[in-house]
Amino acid sequence: MEGYSGADITNVCRDASMMAMRRRIHGLTPTEIKNLSKEELESPTTKEDFDLALSRISSSVSSSDIQKYEKWMEEFGSV
Repeated sequence: MEGYSGADITNVCRDASMMAMRRRIHGLTPTEIKNLSKEELESPTTKEDFDLALSRISSSVSSSDIQKYEKWMEEFGSV
């Protein structure tokens, strides 16, 4: 996940965790969704869910951002 910030990783995890619910409610009417039990909506998050989320969410940290950070750390960072 090189180039992904902490916020990017949070977004990937959030999106992946919603995949099972999206699959479960796909094609249902709002009334049908409302009538689903909590247990019907709880499914484990899979590696495929994370792979799909990663394909949908781009990293926001460029290599130039990393270079700037490394230069700043050389000058001002603690050892």
